[in-house]
Amino acid sequence: MNRRLAQGFDGEVTPVSHEPVVAVVALGANLGDRAATLSAAVDALRSLPLVDEVRAATPVESVAVKPGGPDAGAPAYLNSVALVTTRLAPTVLLEYLHAIEARHGRERRERWGDRTLDLDLIAYGDVSSATPTLILPHPRAAERDFVLAPWVSLDPDAVLPGAGRVDALLAALRESEEAP
Repeated sequence: MNRRLAQGFDGEVTPVSHEPVVAVVALGANLGDRAATLSAAVDALRSLPLVDEVRAATPVESVAVKPGGPDAGAPAYLNSVALVTTRLAPTVLLEYLHAIEARHGRERRERWGDRTLDLDLIAYGDVSSATPTLILPHPRAAERDFVLAPWVSLDPDAVLPGAGRVDALLAALRESEEAP
């Protein structure tokens, strides 16, 4: 594979592929003007270097998920998924996602807390990673209707690496939620 180097926010030089890869980015917000924030985040993704295309799903509303499970008392989330065709290395893309979150007032005070913007790198092609800074595919993606439904609306043949077809994962998840 033909490769070159790119510099991330922390100054680290990272290999970048000349071959584009489709990355799956989940977007969510439950504070402030959620729709405007998601729209601005998609625009920010489109303006990143080495990003060739961004396709975003129509946002869906979902109940907040806290460490103890769904929390209907918390502000509801607006969620979407973007398919980002990029030549950025996954670690560099993740740094950009964190920078976009910060520009939108994201504060990381509590795990799974309310947020102005949450951007998660769900998948990056078929790359698997289990480092302290990057876990791919996202470990809870197959458990999240609000990730799977928008994703399959953009790509009906999508596959979550290591887990299977996204449409089948979504069907199984919905079936298990309907079971008594």
